[in-house]
Amino acid sequence: MDFEYSARTERLLEQLRNFMEEHVYPAEAVYDEQIKSNDNPHEQPKVMLDLQAKARELGLWNLFMTHGGWGAGLTNLEYAPLAEMVGRSVIGNEAINCSAPDTGNMEILAMYGTEQQQSRWLAPLLDCTIRSAFAMTEPDVASSDATNITSTIRRDGDEYVLNGRKWYTSGILDPDCKLVIFMGKSDPEAPTYRQQSMILVPADSPGIEVLRDLPMFGYRDRLGHGEVQFTDVRVPADHMLGAEGDGFAIAQGRLGPGRMHYAMRAIGMAERALELMCRRALQRTAFGAPLADRGVVREWIARSRMEIDQIRLLVLQSSWLMDTRGNAAARSEVAAIKVAAMEVAHRVVDHAVQTYGAAGVSDDTILARLYAITRALQIADGPNEVHLRTIARLELKKYA
Repeated sequence: MDFEYSARTERLLEQLRNFMEEHVYPAEAVYDEQIKSNDNPHEQPKVMLDLQAKARELGLWNLFMTHGGWGAGLTNLEYAPLAEMVGRSVIGNEAINCSAPDTGNMEILAMYGTEQQQSRWLAPLLDCTIRSAFAMTEPDVASSDATNITSTIRRDGDEYVLNGRKWYTSGILDPDCKLVIFMGKSDPEAPTYRQQSMILVPADSPGIEVLRDLPMFGYRDRLGHGEVQFTDVRVPADHMLGAEGDGFAIAQGRLGPGRMHYAMRAIGMAERALELMCRRALQRTAFGAPLADRGVVREWIARSRMEIDQIRLLVLQSSWLMDTRGNAAARSEVAAIKVAAMEVAHRVVDHAVQTYGAAGVSDDTILARLYAITRALQIADGPNEVHLRTIARLELKKYA
């Protein structure tokens, strides 16, 4: 395994570092203020339009996409350090059009979409002239097991009729959201993993009602996490993504790379938190000495440094496996980094919050938001316990 960054990655990483320092970090507070001042808090702030224009100009655009010649053409191993860099800011991903749920939606459109579907939806998503949402999770069932899904997709002539209630449908409240990818049961009598399908739903289709915007630990995302009722929503039959019954397989194809992206960005969050912790420890004095001289704080810093570096190596190994042997071969490693990266990031952020004291739980720093994000992401895209179950099953299989 050779984890040395390619020349292209080194060049892009330097560009991204400068972009973050000169443009993204200074824009964070402006971004929040513009959201507050907009009539619609889910409307894209002007400062983000400016950031995206600059990112395009620099060629820092769609770096995540590895499928079908649609994106930058980077490997997972090449993209990993870039995702870490933009992960240091909660607005970094959006600035370079590498933010969820659009990234996962674009990937499955590239992998499974028809030419017509790609022309109508994928091309404008890559251009960021539209946004999208992903409707899979449901409030009334344990959606960590996708076979539990109760929403229905019923064929009626040349159309499909959709019914069901979804929640945490990310992106649905963005006024630029034009596409919802909906997962439901199309054949309850089929084998367990062939009952589900995914279908492309225009966001303005009659019968779609956003009931409320759901917060995460009190924070409301700019894109919105909607609870959405689908009532007799009619969609042309040619909007089916892949074939009927492909929904579960498509979900696995979508979530695998998505977990990689989350883990990569979590390292960036942890690095930012560690930097803030170190700066605070050097600046603050308590009981006659800087916090940095206190043994407990030094241990937090030392353990954070070790744990971040360990997770980075595991992420690079997983990326290398996906590139060289395919997603299936890296299944255990991808599950491992989804758990480990979020746990480490959350632990580092927690220590940083403690080092900051009262300021750490306020909105005066980024730490409280990072705390909420790193905790919520131990549930999103499959809770930790599901990934641990996968790892244990694959490990035991070696000895069965």
